[in-house]
Amino acid sequence: MVLCPQNLASAKILNKTDICLSALDGRTAVFLSFTGLVDDKEHIAIGLGDFKNVDIPLVRLHSECLTGDVFGSERCDCGPQLNEAIRRIDSEGGFILYLRHEGRGIGLCNKLSAYNLQSNGFDTYDANRQLGFEDDLRDYSSAAQMLFALGKRKIRLLSNNPEKKKQLCKLVHCPSLIFTWTVHQEALK
Repeated sequence: MVLCPQNLASAKILNKTDICLSALDGRTAVFLSFTGLVDDKEHIAIGLGDFKNVDIPLVRLHSECLTGDVFGSERCDCGPQLNEAIRRIDSEGGFILYLRHEGRGIGLCNKLSAYNLQSNGFDTYDANRQLGFEDDLRDYSSAAQMLFALGKRKIRLLSNNPEKKKQLCKLVHCPSLIFTWTVHQEALK
């Protein structure tokens, strides 16, 4: 899905609320919801640190992972990546865009089916293919819209996923976007 600049600007901030987080030792993060996103999903942005005053925020696009983020599943490194992102972004100022892309976009129930296949020797991609899905169904169009709604045209991307960088560069159509490439050590193991 390729968005034109008019579509990028169609998303608006719907709600903004402060929430104290144990991951920040009780300090406050700002949670923002949006309306007008192209996929009609309930993605959120979490403002951390001095996000209001930083010129070029550090941003992580984090796909929802109930098993990893909440329950600490050892089948993925999502939880550790999210925790690392919270710490880094809180110290540098920026956002986590928490995207409703459970299981690389196949959903929670299908992800659990993929886990069963992985227990029988399939890797993540092969398991998805066995279930009739492509390797990765995630689309970052809404993330680009969220950044525009937040007024951010330049970001430093915290990611080890080249597809996120590739999609954002195509979607935003803005040569002034700035990306840094950070590899999570857990993902290399």
